[in-house]
Amino acid sequence: MSDFDSLPHEPTEHSSGTSETVKDFKRSLSDSPGVSPLKLDVALRMVETAFFASTASLIWFINVYFPLGPVLRIFFPVPIALVYLRWGTRAAWMAALTSGLLLSVLMGPIRSLLFVMPFAFMGVLLGSAWHRRVPWVVSITLGALLGTIGVFFRIWLLSVLTGEDLWVYLINQVTELAEWIFLKLGILATPSIFFIQIGAIALIVVNNFIYLFVVHVAAWFLLDRLGNPIPRPPHWVQVLMDYE
Repeated sequence: MSDFDSLPHEPTEHSSGTSETVKDFKRSLSDSPGVSPLKLDVALRMVETAFFASTASLIWFINVYFPLGPVLRIFFPVPIALVYLRWGTRAAWMAALTSGLLLSVLMGPIRSLLFVMPFAFMGVLLGSAWHRRVPWVVSITLGALLGTIGVFFRIWLLSVLTGEDLWVYLINQVTELAEWIFLKLGILATPSIFFIQIGAIALIVVNNFIYLFVVHVAAWFLLDRLGNPIPRPPHWVQVLMDYE
């Protein structure tokens, strides 16, 4: 069995999602002597996987050194998810691995790990969910859970590197916020540490739900125009965005 035979089959969306330019390019090459369609697909898969892995890495690189607020953060998982939609599971994992290795060379292994977990994994997860046409509520929930795990992974990793417990620092910040709210409401009580920790976890989860919703909206508009549409959002979102 050749290496080409071991590659996974393409998702069904790929044939409909390929742009006319790529179709014309493939058609012209397939007409050339000695170029088989299988070899052409393998070459195109490798090129697109490397390109989108580099795109994901570049977005992270620019956001670290030239932060533009939350704008670029929205697109962290999208290139790898697009690889999944176009070429399937194996290509998406290769894109995630390639982006991690590239960032490890450019920025060091620590910042590379902070991208891979959770954003590279999130790209594979979202690509899988969108390929299976699951509802938004399912993919957003799964992505938010992964994002929450990623936050705790970041806290743990940075705590190990700095020698300080960053979770305690986060709890202190939430405690100050809770005391300020209690003061404004005229409540003469001190919030318990248990409820403070529950509140901190709830804030992390809610933040990730909001982030994943915005990612879905951005991917909905962007990937529609690239010919690889994701599942349709709930009707109220379409009405809110005035988009059909």
